[in-house]
Amino acid sequence: MRIRIVFSLLASLSAAAAEEPGAGVRVNQAGYLTDAPKVAAVVSAGEGREFTVRQAGTGKEAFRGKLSPAVQDADSGDTVRPADFSALRKPGRYFVEVAGAGKSSEFEIGPRPYDRVFYLAMRSYYGQRCGTDVDLGPEFPGYRYEACHREGAWHPSSGREGKAPSVKGWHDAGDYGRYVVNSGIATGTLLWTYELYGDKAGKVRLNIPESGDKTPDILDEIRWNLDWMMTMQDADGGVWHKQTTERFCGFVMPHEDTMTSYVIGAGAAPYKSTCATADFAAVMAIAARLYRPFDPQFARKALEAAERAWRWTEQNPAVLFSNPKGVSTGAYGDRDCSDERLWAAAELWRTTRARNYESYFLGNWEKFRPQIADDRPPAWPQVAPLALWGWALSGGPGAEKIRPLILEAADRLAARTARNGYRVSLMRKDYIWGSNAVAANYGMQLLVAHRLHPKPEYRAAALDNLHYLLGRNALLLSFVSQVGANPCRHPHHRPSGADKNPEPWPGLLAGGPNARRQDPAMKKLPEGLPPAKMYLDEQESYATNEVAINWNAPLVFLLAGAMSGR
Repeated sequence: MRIRIVFSLLASLSAAAAEEPGAGVRVNQAGYLTDAPKVAAVVSAGEGREFTVRQAGTGKEAFRGKLSPAVQDADSGDTVRPADFSALRKPGRYFVEVAGAGKSSEFEIGPRPYDRVFYLAMRSYYGQRCGTDVDLGPEFPGYRYEACHREGAWHPSSGREGKAPSVKGWHDAGDYGRYVVNSGIATGTLLWTYELYGDKAGKVRLNIPESGDKTPDILDEIRWNLDWMMTMQDADGGVWHKQTTERFCGFVMPHEDTMTSYVIGAGAAPYKSTCATADFAAVMAIAARLYRPFDPQFARKALEAAERAWRWTEQNPAVLFSNPKGVSTGAYGDRDCSDERLWAAAELWRTTRARNYESYFLGNWEKFRPQIADDRPPAWPQVAPLALWGWALSGGPGAEKIRPLILEAADRLAARTARNGYRVSLMRKDYIWGSNAVAANYGMQLLVAHRLHPKPEYRAAALDNLHYLLGRNALLLSFVSQVGANPCRHPHHRPSGADKNPEPWPGLLAGGPNARRQDPAMKKLPEGLPPAKMYLDEQESYATNEVAINWNAPLVFLLAGAMSGR
């Protein structure tokens, strides 16, 4: 395990000199699309009223403008003055300069500023693969590990005993567990990425072992996790909840975690869980329609698995999961699986148009009307928005009642985003564990609305959330590892902490500011700190700096939407 010098980002900012790049001028450190709005956030006690955009390298003036009126940003405690340079459309590399505030980091303006970020964010899943040798290759020498967790066993809570399959899948987060519920929303979001934005996302070569075959690389990578999910389904259609060790290992590389990888169940008959089974059904239904052109046999297998899972949930509509005694890995427990069942019905109808799924959806969706809101983006315990959005996107019966609700929520969301000092959709209550994923999911919500009814305000607000994640924020930090001039560098991610590389594994979205002080490291942060600054770029701060497959997934979706322009 490498020795790191870790420190509070807040302390580093307070000591930063004004002339340090980005100290008072925050930008998307990757860049801005040529034809999209371009705004920097200026935070300074100075009295400057103008800003200048200069060419990187030469310092030649490319644009000059006036700062917009100050916005008091309560969530960060900052006074923010927007610098709008949307009129600058000439491709190139630039920085923003403001008297008294300093210079921003350099950034790109052009038609493809997010291609590299998408590549890294989507390829990060290859770096999370379980059960095989992983090597990021000459682009990232030294980023590799050996095959891990090749042998599994049935935990007593599963209703079985002896050896169990343990093949493929993605390590869930900073740990090495594999969880069906979190795989559900992560894999479903990535499949939606291809379904909605395959024109761009499907053409990106990820440099994974499967590159060069007839299947788009994004689907090849997703297939690695789908194959593991299928091993978690019982013959009766039910799906076991997770496959993990009984406790988290230390900060070692994946192949050095030699504890038994158990298939863990609900502890009593029927041993599987409803939320996991319904999530599985939804994901396999999506897979069935997307893989059909590339692997019809697999598509049929996925649909059969989805329909078996659906039938199991009909017989077992409320089998809940909590960790059995002696197991302390992530529970992903949920007290209500009806939203997962709604998502499964929606996706199965979208794939099959069968009347039984249509009847279930139409008979149950009204209960979830409150989930179509400007303050309730999807998350692993609440997937009803995916069901409702998907139904509207497919024009299902009754969609004319759902579509206006989605657009009304998007109108409110876009307006709120435009009023925010840093132009992010987050509200004070959203600074929780994984707040960056909340921002990304707001972006996803806005892009879905944009697909239903193209509106510049929706797309602009979606991109604003991307700008926040990539540097235009109160911490002047790119929350994606190895992206931008000032990226997060010490994520709570075991391979990043255990290998000998100077930088973390690339393309990982850090959890983000969390007002709840849910790990001991956060005691270092001062009392009374605004929620948007409750973050530590430290490995030990798992409540602010962990990574997770379900957090990267909406980032990938948001990037694909930005790249596609639709």
